[in-house]
Amino acid sequence: MVLSKLAQEVSTTLVSTIKGTSDVISALRGVVKEQVTGVLKDVSDMATASLDAVSEVVGGAVSATGQVGASVGEMAKAAVSSAISTVSELGGNGLTAVSEATSGAVSGAASIGGDIAGVAVSATEAAIEVAGKVGLSTTDVAREAVLAAVKAADQVSSEVGKSVRNALLSAASLPRDVIEKVLKGNEG
Repeated sequence: MVLSKLAQEVSTTLVSTIKGTSDVISALRGVVKEQVTGVLKDVSDMATASLDAVSEVVGGAVSATGQVGASVGEMAKAAVSSAISTVSELGGNGLTAVSEATSGAVSGAASIGGDIAGVAVSATEAAIEVAGKVGLSTTDVAREAVLAAVKAADQVSSEVGKSVRNALLSAASLPRDVIEKVLKGNEG
């Protein structure tokens, strides 16, 4: 998968910011927050279309993983959490942010040949963890995250999509009943 110009810029910014810092995850959260804030403030309204950039910001952050020596799962989790929190703080649609951030994390992992299934689980965990903090329903957030992760994984290949479905279903940290219901409702 080829990264967009914005995602490449985020990746470059993140790498230059993180090099020389001992706390990679905090630096990542700061860069993601700054980038999401900048992109959304450049858009006059918080329409769904403007939230597409959230996916690119998170994808760029996750794609920088190899260059900063951090765990792709940890990077994805921090990027997704920061993006959702930032969009919510700015008054944007939290569920759309969940979908865009999760999709971006999966795409970012795919762009570097990372553990896509592991990132899908980490991104979904992050979305669920931040849900209560930003006033969103955990069930709604889990649904949006799972749908976005599976859709992004299916765009890589059907095999990757199957791997992501299996990882989401087997993750003890995720609400299995919700995951099963979403996946069954999404079978085509």
